[in-house]
Amino acid sequence: MHVVSHATLVDFYSQPQHHDARGALQTWYQVACQAQWRSPADVKAQFGNASIVGNNRVVFNIKGNDYRLIVAFAYRMQWAFIKFVGTHAQYDRVDAATVDQSKE
Repeated sequence: MHVVSHATLVDFYSQPQHHDARGALQTWYQVACQAQWRSPADVKAQFGNASIVGNNRVVFNIKGNDYRLIVAFAYRMQWAFIKFVGTHAQYDRVDAATVDQSKE
């Protein structure tokens, strides 16, 4: 998969209060870049605790569910678009099917 935008992850874990997410987000990024997911079922096969939320979006639990990552997929094109990364409390305030952090 081609992941857009890695900078969103880096910006997030570069903040002192979220530095503990660095390793988990870097691991997710490496796995996603090497993956060839063709469907939500492929994602679930690799990340069993991921939630499919519709609109080709998947919510990933990061660092033992301390953080959430929402990614929109274009499976046929092999693109993954990071739409949101945040704490569990921040996640509770967004709509996973429509949030687009890159436009905020």
